[in-house]
Amino acid sequence: MTWLITGGAGYIGAHVVDVMRAAGERVVVLDDFSTGLPGRLPAGLPVVRGSVADRALLDRTLAGHEGREENRITGVVHLAARKQVAESVAEPLRYYRENVHGLTVLLEAVAAAGVRRFVFSSSAAVYGQAPASGLVTEQTPCAPVNPYGETKLAGEWLVRAAGRAHGIATVCLRYFNVAGASRPELADAGAANVIPMFFDRLAEGLPPQIFGDDYPTPDGTCVRDYVHVADLAEAHLAAARLLERPEATAEPGDLTVNVGTGRGASVRELATLVAEVTGLREPAPEVAPRRPGDPARVVASADLARERLGFTARRDLTDMVASAWAGRQAAGDTAPSAALAAGAGKASGSGRPGRPGR
Repeated sequence: MTWLITGGAGYIGAHVVDVMRAAGERVVVLDDFSTGLPGRLPAGLPVVRGSVADRALLDRTLAGHEGREENRITGVVHLAARKQVAESVAEPLRYYRENVHGLTVLLEAVAAAGVRRFVFSSSAAVYGQAPASGLVTEQTPCAPVNPYGETKLAGEWLVRAAGRAHGIATVCLRYFNVAGASRPELADAGAANVIPMFFDRLAEGLPPQIFGDDYPTPDGTCVRDYVHVADLAEAHLAAARLLERPEATAEPGDLTVNVGTGRGASVRELATLVAEVTGLREPAPEVAPRRPGDPARVVASADLARERLGFTARRDLTDMVASAWAGRQAAGDTAPSAALAAGAGKASGSGRPGRPGR
């Protein structure tokens, strides 16, 4: 088996590359490096620079990187996408072009090449306003509230339809809030997620900023399910291994699963934990008004991932914060970056800032 990982030089993608190679899988990376970092990838790894919308490049890559038969692609893990919620609201046409049209071109190439295994990076943003209580299951109705979430849901539809039409076995992974790093050099270099934003505020001596403290939750702030990026990478490996079974392609089917922990943490709890782990002074949180579209609570049901993939997240929120802080210190970057506020994170559907790529 040789897996093509699109967006493999991104924050999540590099962790997936790392885990799959460590498990003995052959990997080829396709990345346009608009946000991915070459330094995240190991020396000697086959890398193709380009876009998933470049059909000619895809055809050559799927046939075998540099014409080598051992690099002929037998499965695809598709992570390359734009994922900035606020940007998607301002530029919906760009998001549909890059996230949906790009996926369409990729699936056309995959079908033409006879590749029969496909893992798709989706998001809890497909759910939109989650139930006020209880866990979000894969049967929870999907009603995304921004173009980013819409493109992810449309992507799931495309993947499943193409799978049925062309005999491709598929898995769609709905990520919840991703954080942490498996080692410092793979840490998130951006500053758009909630944990690095709290780092920024505390490093400046400013209070963590919380959007709304009057939600129907134990402490009034939004509750989210945070999953360690290393656990998420292991979920991709589990999905790939599922699709490698002979029965997966003998009778191709589709599977959609949440990737979370099943445990929630409030924004206020997270702010306190960041201060404890970093040793930075914790001023009293600054409460700003609620942001439109922020659901009170979004926590995954992790049962299906355990049952079908044999996957259970192993790392806790302290691991996530500590490993993210270690990455920041290793980079010599303990000073604040441009972003100065944080809210609930990716799954909120609130127009949270983000960054393209995985």
